[in-house]
Amino acid sequence: MTVMDRTAPSPAPSRLNRAIARLTDIESLNYAATNWLPRRTLTRAMGWFSKVEQPLVAKASIAVWRSFCDVDLSDAAETRWPSMHACFIRRLRPGARTFSARGHQVASPSDGIIVASGSVTGDSIVQAKGKRYSIAELTGGEGEAYLGGSFVTLRLTAGMYHRFHAPQDGRVERVRYFPGDCFNVNPPALKRVDRLYCRNERATVRMRLGDGTPILLVPVAAILVAAIRLTFLDTVKLLRERAEPVAEIDVAVRQGEEMGWFEHGSTIVLLTPAPFVLAEGMQTGDRVRAGDVLFERVVIEDI
Repeated sequence: MTVMDRTAPSPAPSRLNRAIARLTDIESLNYAATNWLPRRTLTRAMGWFSKVEQPLVAKASIAVWRSFCDVDLSDAAETRWPSMHACFIRRLRPGARTFSARGHQVASPSDGIIVASGSVTGDSIVQAKGKRYSIAELTGGEGEAYLGGSFVTLRLTAGMYHRFHAPQDGRVERVRYFPGDCFNVNPPALKRVDRLYCRNERATVRMRLGDGTPILLVPVAAILVAAIRLTFLDTVKLLRERAEPVAEIDVAVRQGEEMGWFEHGSTIVLLTPAPFVLAEGMQTGDRVRAGDVLFERVVIEDI
């Protein structure tokens, strides 16, 4: 029998442990840099600066942005932009995204990374591992129709295409705006800020499909953004600039039709009622593009 020498020194940290330690430090620094600073002031300043239409400023700021973010401009409709803002909200060339969801499917409204997904069990859904939040609070009480259904949370990173589209044919019948904070929505913040999506500026956009099924899109703004435009509602004003927070409307949209955009990276939470479930093969961590099928309706055949 071998007796362990308890006085022996502990083994040196492995490369993996050292890498994890560095990553933790980077996450903490990232969180501090983007959430401890005066978020509103920084967002307003960024909004002003990004709209400066001066060729040298535009070219330099876009170059700096691309050096820090994974930006793919190969499918953009233009090759030059008068400002960094114009590049942020760029349109894509025709055919760059394909929407072909069938009647029993719901497509992704935007490019994004699936940061959370699953069933809506009870009133809460997942924000990040170990953290949940109330859909009643997120939606201002509109979440009841989606209990027992499914959800997907898409994070649009700073370098992604920022416009979002109708996930299926239907009619938009209600929009509600919620003023709020502008926390970063990246993984370090999701791990640390409770109820983050419920605290940030956001809107609920309720659609009804042809058969009467409701689906809910919740675009959530973030630091350097705090600006959501809905093109089917008003092409001039930001949501926060409208006099009334609730708009009861009746606007037909076709699958793939542009619905609005963010002015930087942000998040969309998409809620569907039962019997919709997450499409086969889709899972948390996947990178999707606008038009990819996210949900499918489960068809129960009579025996």
